[in-house]
Amino acid sequence: MSQMPQQAALPKCPSCAEPLEPGDLFCGACGHDLSAVPAPPADQPTLTMTGAPDGDVDWPEPEPVTTGSTEPRAHRAADVPGTDSGGSPLHVPEPAASGVRFDRRADLSEPTEPTEPTEPTEPTEPTEPTEPDEYPLQAPDPRTEAAAAQVCVACRAGRVDGDGYCENCGHAQPRERDHMERESGPVAAISDRGLRHHRNEDDFAVAHTALPDGSPATLAVVCDGVSSATRPDEASTAASRTAGDVLLAALPRGTHPQAAMHEAIVAAAKAVDALAEQPDGAREHAPHQNAPACTIVASVVASGLLVVGWVGDSRAYWVPDDRSAPAARLTEDDSWAAQMVAAGLMNEAEAYADERAHAITGWLGADAYELEPHTASFKPDRSGVVLVCTDGLWNYAETPEEMAEVLPPDAAARPLHAARVLVGHALDAGGHDNVTVAVVPFPAPPQGAGSA
Repeated sequence: MSQMPQQAALPKCPSCAEPLEPGDLFCGACGHDLSAVPAPPADQPTLTMTGAPDGDVDWPEPEPVTTGSTEPRAHRAADVPGTDSGGSPLHVPEPAASGVRFDRRADLSEPTEPTEPTEPTEPTEPTEPTEPDEYPLQAPDPRTEAAAAQVCVACRAGRVDGDGYCENCGHAQPRERDHMERESGPVAAISDRGLRHHRNEDDFAVAHTALPDGSPATLAVVCDGVSSATRPDEASTAASRTAGDVLLAALPRGTHPQAAMHEAIVAAAKAVDALAEQPDGAREHAPHQNAPACTIVASVVASGLLVVGWVGDSRAYWVPDDRSAPAARLTEDDSWAAQMVAAGLMNEAEAYADERAHAITGWLGADAYELEPHTASFKPDRSGVVLVCTDGLWNYAETPEEMAEVLPPDAAARPLHAARVLVGHALDAGGHDNVTVAVVPFPAPPQGAGSA
């Protein structure tokens, strides 16, 4: 693995994200007025964690254990019947010894290129009307639409250059990726740039299909680009699209959902690895940064099974429709904070309050440690919803109880509305990160069906 030290970056323009020199009053790239820019708030972006040169983690000294703690017990994956990727019953991990060691990432097989989207068909130009000033066209002229799209949304006067900035006032134009909403059958997802980031580095895929017996299957994939890596938005897009495509191809063939999930994560990792093999010009603007990287979390609901898979600190939550039953977190973070808790060195409150909490110990990317996809299979005994999300949401609703409190009671019937409520909660609470969530309903099991 190529270890690259993190360098302190210059302050960036809040409009175009170009580096600034100390004392600048205006951005040299886009002309943005910097005098009115408030001091940036405290933020906790997703960063990769690099260990000592020999692979050992520099652990803090353990804190003395306080007896008689009244800290409430968090509901975890073991509260929902299921098995892990090895077929063993799920259990809450016991504190490990302090000498935890990370292995370097092993070479994967030859990476495959990420799936390219189908080229759209060239639109047919409509016949020019005889009197265009008096009669509107029956179909919009693509040339007229293109011209209209080039007008700046801020000053309404300047034209927009190829990089998306106004040639008159320098204002960055809204991008389609800043806010995305999508539904596919019973599943829905939303991704939003948030209130502090200059771009959205998250992406997702949602879809529904049918198993060989004709029964329905739904899936959701959510990826969070690693902010300390170069082109994190491309990494999350490549991973989410590749994982979604693999699941859509495997499930109708009869592949077991948990095996399909493992295949999807491995394929997503190869797609992100392939981004690092592109020409050196792709890293021209950020030569000091790591290879493209992202986290991944995904869920499949099929034939009474709920399967989740993940690498990194994006999470999946289970919230039953009957809110008198406990909600649960179905994933365990690959992060510094989670390792501290597992090793018994800190409790969750202490670990996640630390500035190193969001340093991840597992991710997809050429500079990652050894790829270890986590998968788990559950058989809930009641109906509910699965929430698949990035830390841009769970930072503001971390425990299963908090997530269940924010989620509308009719989430299974109106998943898109529920996703909007959850994203709105994160934005109202500060929106310091990109926010992405998918809402996947889990139908009630057939009468007489028991839990595994």
